[in-house]
Amino acid sequence: MLSIFKKKKIDNSLSAFTSGRVIPIEELEDGVFSSKILGDGLAIYSENDEVVSPGDGEIATVMESTKHAVGIKMKSGVEILLHVGIDTVSMEGEGFNLFVGQGDKVKSGTKLITFNSELVKKKGLNSAVIMVVTNLDEFNSIKYNTNINAISNETIIAEI
Repeated sequence: MLSIFKKKKIDNSLSAFTSGRVIPIEELEDGVFSSKILGDGLAIYSENDEVVSPGDGEIATVMESTKHAVGIKMKSGVEILLHVGIDTVSMEGEGFNLFVGQGDKVKSGTKLITFNSELVKKKGLNSAVIMVVTNLDEFNSIKYNTNINAISNETIIAEI
């Protein structure tokens, strides 16, 4: 007998927010991120200079003047910060484009930010795109998939 009822699957995973090499957050050359002051997470050295949403959610914060970071409250309740580069706030938005605003609803794969990684490097800065889970205390555990090559919006990089 064929059942017409389907089990609802709760997706508590985050997909890659850019394509590239995924590293543990501890490997970043920055005391704030690597020491997990803001939270735990990972970083990706982007191959395509584009940051997309790793899942469905709502934009909680945007850095409008510098265009280098956004905060998202995911449907699962996980709150993340996506931050392009280290010390890139000093670029004051040069080489960055922001495609979302506070309160916008986003789906997995929605374009959030584009940036010029060559310009970031030319300024002597690190261009890694960093994801930090900022409300870790609300979750029992998060498994990060690092030391892999990720494909944007396809590869699972975190499981809650």
